[in-house]
Amino acid sequence: MKTLICAVLFCVLGTLIAKDSPPKVQVYSRNPGDFDKDNTLICHVSGFHPPDITIELLKNGVLMDNANQTDLAFEDNWHFFLTKSAPFTPKRGEEYRCKVTHLGSPKFYSWEPDM
Repeated sequence: MKTLICAVLFCVLGTLIAKDSPPKVQVYSRNPGDFDKDNTLICHVSGFHPPDITIELLKNGVLMDNANQTDLAFEDNWHFFLTKSAPFTPKRGEEYRCKVTHLGSPKFYSWEPDM
């Protein structure tokens, strides 16, 4: 309980000190973007504050299954970072995107195969 109270106070104090910052977003795959080969889609979001954020991975506009998300973490300057990933097998003609909603404002970022 004492640890939880300290963590909450630490987070609240940091929130009062830090300024609003929009997220920096990187969308990439673990391996080269070869079509028809198993891979992992990754959306890394960093440098944002406050931590009010949602990350969604989309295939042709539909939420992807089996997505995993890291725990929310922060740097010394109270800017947060978070990563979401999902297994996928890219197919020609399909669209893969990361939807990041920070402070109620959604933005979309596309994955480009590095061919």
